[in-house]
Amino acid sequence: GVAWVVGNSHKAAIASLLAEDAARPAAAFLPLDTLRSRQLLAIESDLRPLGSVVLPPEDARRAAAGPATLVGDIAAQRQLAAAAFFGGSVEDRTRPNLKIQDGCNNRCSFCIIPSVRGFSRSLPAAEVLSQIRALCGAGYREVVLSGVNLGQYGRDLRGHPRLVELVQLILEQTPLERLRLSSVEPLDFTDPLLNLMASTSRIARHVHAPLQSGSDRILRRMRRKYCAAQYCERIAAARDRMPDAAFGADVIVGFPGETGEDFDATLRLIEELPFSYLHVFPFSRRPGTPADRLREQIPAAVARERGRVLRELAAEKNRCFRERHIGKTLRLLTLGESSPAGTLALSDNYLRVVVRGEALPANQWVEARIAGMDDGSLFATRAVDGAAPQRRKELSPSMRTCASA
Repeated sequence: GVAWVVGNSHKAAIASLLAEDAARPAAAFLPLDTLRSRQLLAIESDLRPLGSVVLPPEDARRAAAGPATLVGDIAAQRQLAAAAFFGGSVEDRTRPNLKIQDGCNNRCSFCIIPSVRGFSRSLPAAEVLSQIRALCGAGYREVVLSGVNLGQYGRDLRGHPRLVELVQLILEQTPLERLRLSSVEPLDFTDPLLNLMASTSRIARHVHAPLQSGSDRILRRMRRKYCAAQYCERIAAARDRMPDAAFGADVIVGFPGETGEDFDATLRLIEELPFSYLHVFPFSRRPGTPADRLREQIPAAVARERGRVLRELAAEKNRCFRERHIGKTLRLLTLGESSPAGTLALSDNYLRVVVRGEALPANQWVEARIAGMDDGSLFATRAVDGAAPQRRKELSPSMRTCASA
């Protein structure tokens, strides 16, 4: 039943491919009920003698023709076509992701991304601004900028603009009320970017910087572009500017050759740094990567145990981070998930809070005082409706004009 096999090089053309395909009588789009009946037919076929299933004529013609495979040289791609992503969850619909960068020019030994995503490519600033204005016009208050290697944004564009310059343009030329950056490589959290993040409440106090390992020996084997001391320096620089920020990291355990001493170095570094959450992954072999060919592959049981230790540490650090905010009043964005306990909302520093009281609609600002924790979840009582953001006083004259429009 496969009609097309489409690689990353042709992904942006899927809509036009489907439109062309739909124009052919044998490839028309199907009503959902028809599709369900065919799924049932396929299930029933397992109970029938081989060859006893008769396909509808259009399906038979497709099966005879076989799937069409579109491949291309992903490394030859030099442009990025992207649009805001509205996922299936309530949170995605409230806080849309806008992908502004794809591909990666790094060559980490464990990563297959450069082979399947190509070189780093950026969405021109004018297109980014246009899409953010459209999202604001549709009523969205927070947008998440995302990319495979977000910190490399702009280096492929004319003039080589940097991520900090794009963020400044967004603040000046759009009415967006809150901007959040997704994962950024540690050395790309430059002083200018951190200064800008700390200077305005319109940027979420949220720093996610992949760590991968706290051992310099393992970082070299991973071909990462920093050492543990450089990573710590960047996190310290961010914390000095934003003491209440959320800090997150990705960590790989069980990388080939990781000794007990290497793991202990990672454990000590994580204990010392102000992380509020971690994404912990056991090393996963990817054929075609240098790490797949390294000797001293770590047994899966050892990697699982190391992962368990780090996850328990992360859970404790997250609990302490949440407890620090009890008694504080935070500006929250409702996510629209309501229950008898209240409405789920999110702070700029990535705290998920249940606001008790009446059910609140999604995508609304709420000022709420954090009253305590219940079964590990923060709960708050509503203080003042934050529909009129206080941050408006920070806007430049050009921004005020844009916001008024």
